[in-house]
Formats: sequence, C-alpha cells, structure tokens
Amino acid sequence: MSKRKSFVLRIDPVVFKQIEKWADDEFRSVNGQLEWIINKSLKDAKRLPKHKEKPKQ
Repeated sequence: MSKRKSFVLRIDPVVFKQIEKWADDEFRSVNGQLEWIINKSLKDAKRLPKHKEKPKQ
C-alpha cells in the first residue's frame, strides 16, 4: 500500500456540505471524493505525471 500525506484542510462549511453530498451520491468518503477531485483537476490541467513517480527517500 502506498503511503499518503496527511494534512489539515480548512474549508467553508457550505462547500464541505456539498462535497459530502456529492461523495455520498457516488458512494465515496469525503476524503476519497476530495482525492478524486484533486486528481481529476491535475489530470485535466495536464499536471499529473503519466507514470507515478516514486517519492525520493
């Protein structure tokens, strides 16, 4: 299993509620939905590497 970076996110309660509803509609957790949104945005902006880079240790 790959390691994941944890961080605190401050978000407007109204925005959070909408993300929570969207996640529920797609049977995802809020965390999973946020990760999906971020990955899709990076892919659409062509900022996501084609092959996953291994982080340097």
